[in-house]
Amino acid sequence: MRILGLDVGDRTIGVAVSDPLGLTAQGITTIRRKGIDNDIEELKKICAQYEVQKIVSGLPKNMNGTLGPQSEKVLEFCDVLKSEISLEIIMWDERLTTVAAHKAMLEADLSRSKRKKIVDKIAATYILQGYLDSIY
Repeated sequence: MRILGLDVGDRTIGVAVSDPLGLTAQGITTIRRKGIDNDIEELKKICAQYEVQKIVSGLPKNMNGTLGPQSEKVLEFCDVLKSEISLEIIMWDERLTTVAAHKAMLEADLSRSKRKKIVDKIAATYILQGYLDSIY
C-alpha cells in the first residue's frame, strides 16, 4: 500500500511517496503552485502513477500545539483535495520538519540554491516517514 506525503505551502507542495510495503518514504517532486485546480490535477496524476491509497499531509502547528493561519490554509486545501480525490487524508504534526530538512541538507553540504529547490520535498519525506514509523 503506497502512501503519499505532502508538505503544503503557499508557493509549493513537497511530495513524497512510500515504498509498496509502506516502510520508507522517498521524496519525489516539488509542485510549484499555480492555482488550486492545477495543484489538484498534479496530485491526481501522482496518485494514479503510484497507485496511492492514502495521503498524509503535514499540519503546521504552532510550537505550543495550537493551529495558526497556515494550518487553516492547509486544512482548507486538504478539504478540497479530499472532495476531488476519494482517499483518506491524515493530518500529521509537521513541527520542526522543515528545520530537520534544512539541517540534513546543510550536513550534506548542499548549496543554498539547491537547498531552496528541494527543502519542501525533503520536509514531505520527513512528514511521511514520521507517520510510517508511528504505524509500525
